[in-house]
Amino acid sequence: MTSTTPPDVAAHVESLIPKFQLTRLLNSDQAGRRISLLGTIDSQDALLIAERAAFDTSDSNMRGFSTSLRNIKNLGANDIYAWFLANSNPSASGDPQPPPDFKINLIYPCTAKHVKKYEKQGLRIVHETPEIYEKYLRPYIAKQHEKGTLQWVYNILDGLKEQEDVIYKETGEEGFLLLPDLNWDRKTLESLHLLGIVERRDIRSVRDLKKSQVQWVEHMREKMLDATIKLYPELDKDQLKLYVHYQPTYYHFHIHIVHVALEAGTTQATGKALGLENIISQLDTMAGDDDASLADVSLSYHLGERSELWEKIYLPLKEGREVKVGEF
Repeated sequence: MTSTTPPDVAAHVESLIPKFQLTRLLNSDQAGRRISLLGTIDSQDALLIAERAAFDTSDSNMRGFSTSLRNIKNLGANDIYAWFLANSNPSASGDPQPPPDFKINLIYPCTAKHVKKYEKQGLRIVHETPEIYEKYLRPYIAKQHEKGTLQWVYNILDGLKEQEDVIYKETGEEGFLLLPDLNWDRKTLESLHLLGIVERRDIRSVRDLKKSQVQWVEHMREKMLDATIKLYPELDKDQLKLYVHYQPTYYHFHIHIVHVALEAGTTQATGKALGLENIISQLDTMAGDDDASLADVSLSYHLGERSELWEKIYLPLKEGREVKVGEF
């Protein structure tokens, strides 16, 4: 970015930054990407607000990005997924181990479905009726299970991977385990993000929850909250938010537990996240007997234009074409 400030003014204000003397940290927000500092310059109070600049996405910089990383430290690995902390540049102070400034996820080998998920794309709002779910979504979800895309989840549930990361576990019909989400740095509490993964394998999404299971969902909610604040005693229950995704990234029922201050991006937005308390209330008050379920209601959510659900189901429906269930 080119400055429009006169050169003499620019030189003066640039000379002020090295003079800043820290008094105290005022705030760290946006999941640790922005800090507000109180200090002094020449004995006068000053505020310094700093945030991470946008990535330089020029071709030359992107080609050298991976080789520019330093102090790469693996945090975990499971099946095709691995996650790390790393530094973008050597420490200016000469410290051989500066604090990491990148959280990095690696998917290798990745599939075309992964590419579609992470590539920039337009979004569409879709309205899924019980009829659309039963006729198209249920067969689609069943097909995903047949493809073996949940092996990494089963590795965790079967005790083969990531057991050192499990912070709470219950077994049996009401069993579940709690572990850090791979996008959390496992350090910054205001960006805390945990996953509660149920042991039973017959509940693939929120659509499979029945009225008869409301006490089970309530039980998991309380146990997950209790386990989280026991592990992180600095937190209170009312600082935690629990939600599920629909559509989820993978079709094995799981609950997200995040700090309420975590910046609400698209993954927490309306059209993606459903509050667990609202799900409990809806199950508890819905009409019908114990077999009534969330498969009986309409749900609206957003999809990427390159997602399989949009390309194979909702775009054909919009254009009046046949949905080819056999090609799921």
